[in-house]
Parts: sequence; structure tokens; C-alpha cells
Amino acid sequence: MSEESTKPSLYLLRGDDSAKIKDVLANFLAGLGDESMGDLNCARLNGENLSFEALQADALTIPFLADRRLIIVENARQMLTKVGKDQRGRYLDLFANLPPSSALVLVVEDELSKKWGERDWVNAKSYSWLTDWIEKTPDQALIINCGLPDQSEMRSWIIRKAREMGGGFNPEAAQVLASYIGNDTLQAALEIEKLITYVGEGQVVEVQDVELLTTHEEEGNVFSFIDALGERNGVKAMREFQLLTEKSDVMELTGMIHRQFRLLIQAREILDEGGNLKNIEKDLDMKTFIAKKFYGQAQRFSMKQLLAIYRRLLSIDEGIKTGGMPGQTAFELLIADLTK
Repeated sequence: MSEESTKPSLYLLRGDDSAKIKDVLANFLAGLGDESMGDLNCARLNGENLSFEALQADALTIPFLADRRLIIVENARQMLTKVGKDQRGRYLDLFANLPPSSALVLVVEDELSKKWGERDWVNAKSYSWLTDWIEKTPDQALIINCGLPDQSEMRSWIIRKAREMGGGFNPEAAQVLASYIGNDTLQAALEIEKLITYVGEGQVVEVQDVELLTTHEEEGNVFSFIDALGERNGVKAMREFQLLTEKSDVMELTGMIHRQFRLLIQAREILDEGGNLKNIEKDLDMKTFIAKKFYGQAQRFSMKQLLAIYRRLLSIDEGIKTGGMPGQTAFELLIADLTK
């Protein structure tokens, strides 16, 4: 029996991680061999308006001067959802009798939701008739899950991806990048490539490199949150805190705010020693517009206040890790105390 005949002929490629889906499809294309033949042996179909007859015709077409033919069905969930109970039999019959020379890839758009600590596919029921069949026929079909990683997994994802690209990432720098871009792996891959190019292949990306080159939305909210604390504006601070928790869990948020106050302490120290905006920009290795924000915020707090807040943040962090007061409650109490 040849190697090709041992491979599944049907693949269900599901998820919302466009970067991973792109990589998997690229591997399938590379498996076709000669690039000149690859174009002739690859068909891309749209599941939104794909009839059974058209799918069958492409799936059973013999490859041209190659061992295998690749048929990619984009938007396949739309097709699978429309298949009525009385029509499922002929689809399953086609899938069960695909020739070894065919690789039919159904790209199903879906996403993972987290409920009660478990992650489930949001739209799984709409195509469960197919996944149930696949689970019973592992030699003929395979499910490849491409769900976006959880936000808490992004730091290790970034470090791993950087290694694949021939570079390295300081773990703290990876955490900062993750806080900037969330779990958008496609954007993360672009940022990692840019950062590795900047520091040089084989070198390690540091926090200051991420701060210098990566555009992000989270920072504006963190600055707004701290501005509100400095203004003693409890309503605004609570609103900004809620906006932040919509994008990051409390544990990640703790790290972001720790870092912000740590830099504020350094900025305040520079000011207390007679320094100015230029000194903050130079000594803390910041872009001018970021240095201006720290310069303005540092003037809202005394060193004594900043150190007291930082100790409180460390206490919140310890409480979260040891199962003490829930982080959300601890931050709300902090906001209330600082804005009295």
C-alpha cells in the first residue's frame, strides 16, 4: 500500500485562526510537489453557493501528472449547514468514497467560546452530522482545529513563533506584545517578523523594541485609567477599568498596570532629581509621545503615593495567585480608595 493511500481524503479545517489556517493550506499545497503542477491540481471552491454536483465533480477529478489533487472549499460551514437530513446520506457517501488521489479540505469558520472553564465550538451543532461521522472514520477523514489561542496562551505562542522564524523573545517582551495585540495571531506573526528583522536574526527582542515598533490600542486605555486615578475621578477610572477588562483578563491587566506604575516611579524619580521630559525620553528609552504621557502623569502623583500604589498592586497580584480576594473586586476597591 502506497503512502498516499494511507492518508485521509477528507479534512475538516475549522477555526478562526487565519494565520494557522493559512499555514495548513500552504503545507497542503507544498505536498502537491512541482509548483507548475500545483496550480493545475488545486481547485478553490466557495461553499456559500456550491452545489453537491459541482463538489462531486471536482472531488472525483483525476490529478494531472501528479499523485494527488487538492480541493479547497472556503466558507464550508455555509454549505454544511444547508444540507438537510434527507441529503446528508449522499454527502457522506461521497466523502466515504473519495479516491486516495483526492484531498478535499473543508474550511469551516468557527470560534471557541469559554463557558464554565471549558472551551467549545460555537457553531458545532450546525455541522455535527459530519464531525460525528469523521470521529467514526479516522482512517478516511481528519479534523484539524485552528482556533485562536486563549489570551493567556499568547506569550508562549509568541515565543514559539519567534523561534520558528529564527529569532528570540524576552518573556516580558512577549507579554507586552500580547497585551498590545490580543490573540490576533495574524497580526502577531507580522509584528514578530518585523521585530526580528529590526533586532537581527538570532538576537532577542526586548521590551523596549516592542514599545518602539508596535502600534497598539491597549496603551491608550491604560493611560486613561491612570489619568483618571490621578484626577481622583472614580467614575472615569471605573469606566476605563471596565473597558480594559473587556479585552484582557484581570491577571494580564495586573501585569500591564504594574509595568505602567513601575515606569511612573522611574519617571517621578527623574523629575525629583531635577530632570525633565527629555531626560525621561532618554533615560527610559521611550518614544517622545509616550514620554510626554509619563511626564504628565508623573506630575499627578508624589513618589510616596506611587510607592504605596505599587505595594497595593503587588498585594492584589499575590491575592489573585493564592486564591484570596478576587482580582476584579480588589481593583474596584483600589479605585474607590484612590479616588476618594
